[in-house]
Amino acid sequence: EDWLQESGGDSVPAGGSLTLTCGSSVYTHSSNCMGWFRQRPGKEREGVATIYTGDGSSHYASSVEGRFTISQDKAEKMVYLEMNSLKPDDTAMYYCAARFSAFCAGLVPNYFTDWGRGTQVTVSS
Repeated sequence: EDWLQESGGDSVPAGGSLTLTCGSSVYTHSSNCMGWFRQRPGKEREGVATIYTGDGSSHYASSVEGRFTISQDKAEKMVYLEMNSLKPDDTAMYYCAARFSAFCAGLVPNYFTDWGRGTQVTVSS
């Protein structure tokens, strides 16, 4: 069963914006840790941002801070990743991840137990 479903990936020019969406009726229903990760070609999966759905507190990788915003809408059962000022280096497969937890422990992929299938973001120069 797919508990996490991403959408919103696209091809955009550098400087453009995209908003990724992660749908989850399971994880947004209560207080859990959810996050966005990405895997660039030839590189390991890396953390982008996390949000604790209990109070909305968030944490970002330094490479995206100030450009990306993670947010949630419990009524819509969604977590979003708004990405602005996109760079070619942001090109990657983006994954939504989640874990039943009372807190978020950081941008460590191994901390998360459930993963979506990913959505591709391509930024052209």
